[in-house]
Amino acid sequence: MVGLGTLINMGLIVVGGLVGMVGGRFITPRIQDGLMKAAAVCVMFVGLAGAMQQMLAVSGAGLTSGGTMRMLISLAGGTVIGEAADLERWMEHFGEWLKAKTGNARDGGFVNAFVTCSLTVCIGAMAVVGAIQDGVAGDWSMLALKGALDCVIVCVMSASLGRGAIFSAIPVGIFQGAITLAAHALEGVMTTAAVNGLSMVGAILIFCVGVNLIWPKTFRVANMLPSVFIAALLAFV
Repeated sequence: MVGLGTLINMGLIVVGGLVGMVGGRFITPRIQDGLMKAAAVCVMFVGLAGAMQQMLAVSGAGLTSGGTMRMLISLAGGTVIGEAADLERWMEHFGEWLKAKTGNARDGGFVNAFVTCSLTVCIGAMAVVGAIQDGVAGDWSMLALKGALDCVIVCVMSASLGRGAIFSAIPVGIFQGAITLAAHALEGVMTTAAVNGLSMVGAILIFCVGVNLIWPKTFRVANMLPSVFIAALLAFV
């Protein structure tokens, strides 16, 4: 069944969020703060590992690095585009709409939890490549693996940030579902070089999300999202 991978991913996010909410009721604010910081460290190291995997290579002389110009051009260009469009404001508006429609109007942390968690689980090569595999071959295994990882992340985030984290399943469904539907067109476009570029910059944005969990509003990560598309396009230059 085409699209099954995204449905599994969304289901696991909801399960993780519900478990986190139930567990969070029995956790003191001090422990919740500690959990949030632990989640932040994990997210930052996931981002660092992904970026280093693409930027570092083993040669006869030891470790060599590359991709610096791609990173700079992608992040600078993508941030200019994102800031001009103010993508974060639109994402926050959507979060406010969800908060009102789901009966969470009194939850002051709903939008922050929704935006932060959505950015964490939507960005990355697994979402793109897994959705393409699902659309072309009906292979949902990568998205199922991503769903398991997302389940743990959302569980911790919902316990520390609140129920808004559960609704990150919606942008995941929209983003991955759209890619699955367009999979045949994207299959030839997403070459290895394009996926590597997307992975590197996407991992850097995930690191920025982790930083925001400890130092809120340090980065407007949603406004940096166009960077991942620029990084993929640079593979063809």
